[in-house]
Amino acid sequence: MDTAVAMAMGYGPKLLLAIITLVIGLWIIGALSRSLSAGFVKGGMEASLQKFLTSLFNIGLKALLLISVASMVGIETTSFIAVLGAAGLAIGLALQGSLANFAGGVLILVFRPYKVGDFIETNGFMGTVKSIEIFNSVLTTGDNKTIVIPNGAISNNPITNFSTQATRRVDINFGIGYGDDLKLGKQVLTGLIEADERILKDPAPLIVISSLGDSAVTITTRSWVNSADYWPVFFDLTENGKLALDENGISIPYPQRDVHIYNEKV
Repeated sequence: MDTAVAMAMGYGPKLLLAIITLVIGLWIIGALSRSLSAGFVKGGMEASLQKFLTSLFNIGLKALLLISVASMVGIETTSFIAVLGAAGLAIGLALQGSLANFAGGVLILVFRPYKVGDFIETNGFMGTVKSIEIFNSVLTTGDNKTIVIPNGAISNNPITNFSTQATRRVDINFGIGYGDDLKLGKQVLTGLIEADERILKDPAPLIVISSLGDSAVTITTRSWVNSADYWPVFFDLTENGKLALDENGISIPYPQRDVHIYNEKV
């Protein structure tokens, strides 16, 4: 009984203080987590990243609180911390690729080089972003294939985002023969562009001679359109340009080579 009373007198205040510290600490951690989550929401952060970072913050603080409380009641925590550190190192080495993808996902969600619904090109793939997850980004191609790309690969390679700008420039090259009427060819293409209401007047379209090739003179048309009209205008202008040039007797030559044979008398 005397030993029990002595232990109660010795450890009772420490245990009571530890319990009070634990309760108050959990309340403070909860309040901080709610404030952090509200700040993420106000800042417009991606929902999946909000939950992950808030959970990581909450778990980290609770782990520190439990270690502090254990130390207050006299439990040796040095070995415990060393074990946790070793375990963390081993897990980190085993999950290098996953951690790289996680870090890439955080960078993508924070800096937002693209968002869901954007049409992008990266790592040799093109498609519409269907979802951005912590470890992967999911694209849907034009022919309805699903491509899952690790975020680590995306964050370490160039990203072309075709959806960030409101307008895009449509560049199309037409090759006509050297013997054809150059001015007439430019007039025909100018008329097509002016008649298409989808092509913007500002910036003004440009029709120029861009090169003198081996078998053709290249006329380049540069027209500005709304981003959503890029491919319809590209396909229509290519087809209508070919038909209009044919109707006006302007040929579109293909590469050819003249071969001269000489007979030598022996």
